[in-house]
Amino acid sequence: MLNINDKIPDFEILTDTGSFTPSYHLGKNIVIFFFPRADTSGCTAESLAFTNLQSSFDSLNCIVIGISKDNPKKQAKFREKYNLSCELGADFENNVCEKFGVWVEKSMYGKKYMGIQRATFLANTKGVITNVWEKVKVPGHAEIVLEELNKICK
Repeated sequence: MLNINDKIPDFEILTDTGSFTPSYHLGKNIVIFFFPRADTSGCTAESLAFTNLQSSFDSLNCIVIGISKDNPKKQAKFREKYNLSCELGADFENNVCEKFGVWVEKSMYGKKYMGIQRATFLANTKGVITNVWEKVKVPGHAEIVLEELNKICK
């Protein structure tokens, strides 16, 4: 997994509205949150939490993007169903999750499989990671990220 003081790797990922490349956004803070699957309860709650705080992130010169292995069409349906405002990246063929180290072996009912570990990365205007949250618990998480963003913007 990427760590504090690492640079965000450059990548281009399709979104439900076009594409996203971190290097195009140097000069802005960036929040990248990885979620397992669009339109599931935890992922919906997390995306809605970031959406509800979107204006606060905007006021701090920050782009927020959520990334999962879903395709752009599913991300678009997810955005529309819940009126989400954050970008939604579709890592169905780009291996961005692997670059960040969030594509991991998981286990459920004794069965092992590969999946996304819910994690969030906050990078400053130079593209350097200032905060990493691993194995995120959704309730209150977006607020914690916003608090940390406020600290780096002072």
